[in-house]
Amino acid sequence: AQLGVAIGALYPQSQRLNSSATNISPPDSSGSTSNYWQYGLGLNAAWEIDFWGRFRRGIESADAAFMASIAAYDQALILLTAQVVDTYAIIRSTEEQLRISQENIRLQQRSYDITEVLYRNGQNSGLDMQQAQSLLLSTESTIPALDIALKQARNALSTLLGQAPGTVTELLARENGIPSIPADIPVGFPADMLRRRPDVRQAELQAMAQNALVGLAEADLYPSFSLIGSLGLSAGGPVDDDFGDLFDSDAITYTIGPSFSSPFLSYGRIRNNVRVQDARLQQALVNYRETVLQAAREAENAIAGFKGKDQQTALLAKTVASSKRSNELATLRFREGFSDYQRVLDAQQALFTQQQRYVTSQSDKVRSLIALYKALGGGWEDRAGLPMVDAETLETMRQRTNWGDLLETDFTDPDKEDGLPKPDW
Repeated sequence: AQLGVAIGALYPQSQRLNSSATNISPPDSSGSTSNYWQYGLGLNAAWEIDFWGRFRRGIESADAAFMASIAAYDQALILLTAQVVDTYAIIRSTEEQLRISQENIRLQQRSYDITEVLYRNGQNSGLDMQQAQSLLLSTESTIPALDIALKQARNALSTLLGQAPGTVTELLARENGIPSIPADIPVGFPADMLRRRPDVRQAELQAMAQNALVGLAEADLYPSFSLIGSLGLSAGGPVDDDFGDLFDSDAITYTIGPSFSSPFLSYGRIRNNVRVQDARLQQALVNYRETVLQAAREAENAIAGFKGKDQQTALLAKTVASSKRSNELATLRFREGFSDYQRVLDAQQALFTQQQRYVTSQSDKVRSLIALYKALGGGWEDRAGLPMVDAETLETMRQRTNWGDLLETDFTDPDKEDGLPKPDW
């Protein structure tokens, strides 16, 4: 719609329809005593010619601003998608931590039962039983905190999806487990991907829009040329004659000619406005440069972070396997009487710790992939063919305002200029 406003400036800027009916009394010197009417009906129009490109610069600015708004939408879409996936990963990792805690509680409960039986039979002191109970209670204490974190994450996901809290429980029950990640992630050339990041595109387009505003401000320094014209009907007649000869061919009047105006008395104000717009252009260029540098930093950090988390997760998987084997051996040696119960406690505690670390690392690996997704600006192309506004909102907007066909425009590829909407009058 804003682009349509800018394009509309290329057409006649002023149109006015006039009509008049004047009752005139003759002067005393005329000797006439009858009043008469003077009728007039006319259309006036003025069209400023875009001699210095003033209106064209306005269209360029509106065009770039329009595309910048699409880039801002794409950036918001990426951030929302990343936040949804990040929250989903938190939910799944928390569920996995709950499962591990419950699994270790069952394991430690069996160990506690064994030490209790041995104590009651007088085969060991109460120290082993108390230590086993302490470890069991410590593991059980992690359950409430994990339950709270899980509920909060589910509520956060509901909010991100635009639903009431608690409505995603059934959706999440369809599958479980931390999302798996492909072994190889094709990154491509980061420099090429950064060029397509929506925030980089937005900063670039904002600089282009401001550059056009500099040209628009400079055009105000020069004289303006306009075409003015009028077409009308003018006639008069006695009071009892309806509209006289207003619609006769002889009543037609018209004027046409050029108009010239110069802002020489406002030169200082206009020149300072040019300087203001140029300063804003410099600010936009600096912002574009900083956005590119920030994007490059985020991309490099995300790539390094993902590789590091991938290596860490692989090592922790081996650590968990080793801890499970150590726990089995420690339990077996205790049952056979070759070692005291402290070895079992240490092995169970180490197993629980390493399992929790492994789950956290898996979650961090998924979240590092999300960070890489955001850093490389991927994903906005996935909305191709999809509406930018949902059907319910579109219907509400149509009922409130006549949008013409602007709401049906498809912006699947912001690089295509022919995809821009034309003003609908």
